[in-house]
Amino acid sequence: MERSIRVLVVDDYAPFRHFVRSALQKLSQLQVIGEASDGMEAVQKAKELGPDLILLDIGLPTLNGIEAAGRIREVSPTSKILFVSENRSRGLTEEALRSGADGYVVKSNAASELLPAVEAVLQGKQFVSISLAGPNLIDPTHVYPHNHPYRNKVGALIPQQNVEIARRHEAGFYADDRWFLEDVTQFIGTALKAGNAAIVAATESHRNGLLPNLRAYGLDIDAAIEEGRYIGLDAADVLATFVRNGMPDPIRFMKAFDDLILTAAAVATAQHPRVAIFGECVHLLWAEGNAEAAIQMEKLGNQLVERYDVNILCGYSLHRSDDMMDGQLYQRICAEHSAVHSR
Repeated sequence: MERSIRVLVVDDYAPFRHFVRSALQKLSQLQVIGEASDGMEAVQKAKELGPDLILLDIGLPTLNGIEAAGRIREVSPTSKILFVSENRSRGLTEEALRSGADGYVVKSNAASELLPAVEAVLQGKQFVSISLAGPNLIDPTHVYPHNHPYRNKVGALIPQQNVEIARRHEAGFYADDRWFLEDVTQFIGTALKAGNAAIVAATESHRNGLLPNLRAYGLDIDAAIEEGRYIGLDAADVLATFVRNGMPDPIRFMKAFDDLILTAAAVATAQHPRVAIFGECVHLLWAEGNAEAAIQMEKLGNQLVERYDVNILCGYSLHRSDDMMDGQLYQRICAEHSAVHSR
């Protein structure tokens, strides 16, 4: 009888762990023997369970994934490690592989690449996502023989210009307003301190909570408002300007943000002005049960970063247990972003 391959899944976002479990069920020899939600717990469970394969995120609480991988190598040296992270930095990918990992999958590609990656790693090969494979990482043609059905799942490095564009559009999933406001404060505060401009389209409570945080961050936010470098808007009001029949109208969307971005950029004082945009519009659409509209708006956000020098952070609040997002929708949202944070 064929021995089961014992797998430990490590990620701090429960819907993604659920997605991974469901995906792994398609390979009968794989058995998920445990889950962990932070780096220290991952090391402990690796020591206790001695899994054959560990699927490991990088952005973990208490101990990041790369540090955890180093410790796991000491306590469970035979375990294979496959990183599954939304971080697309080539430098970080190289560091992850140097830590002794056997592969690296970008989360938003996991629906198509996770199982091929698992099979490759279990065969003693190295796997890197299609958007990262290239010089200094792996030659994709060496992952599978020419007649293997998964060979075309990996390929050449995407153009660097596209990578730079993708890095400007991120999403954050927050179970607590404290973490929510901390990340948004840093995102907006960093932009304003650099002389750039910022647009915030958020709920009233979050806009009110953000202002004192920005003051505590060392900003004269009142001056930034007066100068027009900080534009605070109500997310529901913004949605009303371009949502028609329950879906964002692309022409109205672009017109609304064209005007806002050009107005904000015109008063930025940086030598090469950029505009930071934080928005909860997508969260409001999802919370209303209109997930398709949220996905379409995320796609329109990608068009914005192709058109302008902007950085976008989309915020999703998951305060209650009934706020949990199903794994498939989470994957679709991840696919529209360069990086995803969950706290």
